[in-house]
Amino acid sequence: MITQKAAPKKWTREQLMVALNVYHKLTFGQIHARQPVIIEFAEKLGRGSNSVAMKLLNFASLDPALKLRGIKGLDNASTLDRDVWNEFHHNLNESAPATEEALRQLFSVKEGEDLEVLPSVEIQKLKLPPSGPTETLATTKVRRGQKYFREAVLNNGGGSCGITGLAIRDLLMASHILPWGTHPEHRLNVRNGICLSRLHDAAFDRGLITFDDNLQLILSKRLSAELPQRTVAENFGAYVGQPLRLPEDAALPEPAFLIEHRKKIFNKRFAAA
Repeated sequence: MITQKAAPKKWTREQLMVALNVYHKLTFGQIHARQPVIIEFAEKLGRGSNSVAMKLLNFASLDPALKLRGIKGLDNASTLDRDVWNEFHHNLNESAPATEEALRQLFSVKEGEDLEVLPSVEIQKLKLPPSGPTETLATTKVRRGQKYFREAVLNNGGGSCGITGLAIRDLLMASHILPWGTHPEHRLNVRNGICLSRLHDAAFDRGLITFDDNLQLILSKRLSAELPQRTVAENFGAYVGQPLRLPEDAALPEPAFLIEHRKKIFNKRFAAA
């Protein structure tokens, strides 16, 4: 007697939306069935890690950031995959926080806990420090969105500062190229973010440093004037003209965003050296 093989379980829209959240927290080279994050995520979905990896590679074929780097995913994206991709990216300010919450629910994260996607390790639950009064839904939504952006940007940068290579996660920031307050439509776009140390994030935010079209570091005249100081020379002068450190399969910063940063934040406050 011949038994029929069970048909593959269909992906739902909700599962695909959460899968996109995870997709943006991995680089292309990390998408494979042996990846710890994919294995854990697949277990929670009740799927095989190979199935999840293939689905993420289908998403990769739709990713314009990868196309710019000549990277191709699998050519099996379904109509639903394309619809969900467009839905997710049409309004990141809504979809990113919503899928961040869905991921928390999938991993049974409780109040007072957080979830962190660490590609080289696993998906970890963390205890949060005691907080004040209960957050409003609006505040929670903002925090979920900020967390999505931080993880996506840090992981896209290989978990290290794009200038110095510092890889202590607690000392890293997801720096916005276009400011959060003035460009709400790009707040959660990974291509509007650069992984920098807290020191270099502050300098970038204040217009003391920027990057040229080749992603090479530029110092302002004000900062260049301080190069005789050992701290400034070691933390900034030593890296002038060097390109951002990014994995080969990372999504590159949007060039138009960097142009605007140079014109309106860097050059507005400090003339270039």
